[in-house]
Amino acid sequence: MIKNFNITFRELRTFLILWLTQSFSSLGSAMTAFALVIWSYQEQGSALVTSLLTICSYAPYVLLSIFAGALSDRWNKKTTILVSDSFAALCTVSVFILLSTDKLQIWHLYLINTLNGLMNTVQQPASDVSISLLAPEKHYQKVSGMRSLSNSLVTILTPVLATALLSFTNIRVVILFDFITFATAFVALLFFVKIPQVTNRSGTGDSTVLQSAKSGLRYLMDNRGILNLILFLAVINFTASIFNAALPAMILSRAGGGEFALGMVNMVTGIAMMTGSILVAFLPPPKSRVRVICNCLLFSMSTENFMLAFGRSTPVWCLGAILGWVFIPVMSANMDVLFRTKIPIEMQGRVYSARNTLQFFTIPLGYLCGGFLIDKVFEPFMAAQPLDSVYVALVGDGKGSGAALLFLVIGIFGALSCLPFRADRNIWKLEE
Repeated sequence: MIKNFNITFRELRTFLILWLTQSFSSLGSAMTAFALVIWSYQEQGSALVTSLLTICSYAPYVLLSIFAGALSDRWNKKTTILVSDSFAALCTVSVFILLSTDKLQIWHLYLINTLNGLMNTVQQPASDVSISLLAPEKHYQKVSGMRSLSNSLVTILTPVLATALLSFTNIRVVILFDFITFATAFVALLFFVKIPQVTNRSGTGDSTVLQSAKSGLRYLMDNRGILNLILFLAVINFTASIFNAALPAMILSRAGGGEFALGMVNMVTGIAMMTGSILVAFLPPPKSRVRVICNCLLFSMSTENFMLAFGRSTPVWCLGAILGWVFIPVMSANMDVLFRTKIPIEMQGRVYSARNTLQFFTIPLGYLCGGFLIDKVFEPFMAAQPLDSVYVALVGDGKGSGAALLFLVIGIFGALSCLPFRADRNIWKLEE
């Protein structure tokens, strides 16, 4: 066992350096984002205003990803990541200066998030392909589990550390920590990580950016199983982004909620994801990855939303978070392995970018819908209900009850949306 561990460590050494340092940097970025969501909600008191922060991040990412992937396939992966990370750090410094001079306004954050989203369009496909280049194929499931594990730890630690720093210091200290994590990841990537160049075997080396982008879409059109799986996840992302827009609005405003409750739910979410990540890292490959993906999403959609809708206390919300997120890393890892093994490595940048556009365009739509529905539809609707109303009996009354009612609606929609894709024959052909 020790011998096998040593062999695996040697084979994954460079990946481990990149993974650990980039995960540390992600923790700092997530803490800053968490603190700024709280700041914006406290300043504006609007779910729609807070949701627009995420919309601004995703809009350029979705609109330009398909072209950025073609560029990412041509550019040096290491340089692309370094430049993108440096630009994100400059944006963070800008927020720090604006806060320190008491000039930060919500539109500043919209602009900064838009610029960060623009840089992510080239960074994300470069990072995805780098994993395929640094990790042997036999370790893909293990690597996917490890990445899910780090994401889970970030989810756990973000609310704990950010809330602690906000309680004892201020938001500027959170941003300073973010900058320290960036510097660590930057130095590690610059001096200790060598990412191999991709050998182009697809015959598109002399093609234009537009032609390369079209080749990514054409690959998906020719592989309907992968395309339909991406569309399935686009529907799930729409539901999940409405969920994410509603969660802080409900927990921060409901009786028994607040910053501590939101932090607890986020922390428990991370613990659930960490448990699922450990599980998938050590489990053998399943007989059917497609069945695992569909069943995990169906279980997730059929549990947490309803517990958030009907629950009235932090423990119940936390239990919902456990049920809703424990199998998400299992789903994610199996989907990642399917993509990495089915898509030729020299095409991955273009195909992943086409995937990003198709799979993630529903996220800003979901956030926009979620913020609008809470502020303009569900909260006013619940405020007008008498205390003996059936809706009040279901989800309670007071501010935040509208968001709770929205959780009930998206729980029903999310569960039903899993059924047609579960019966899709093209998706099941990926097992062949």
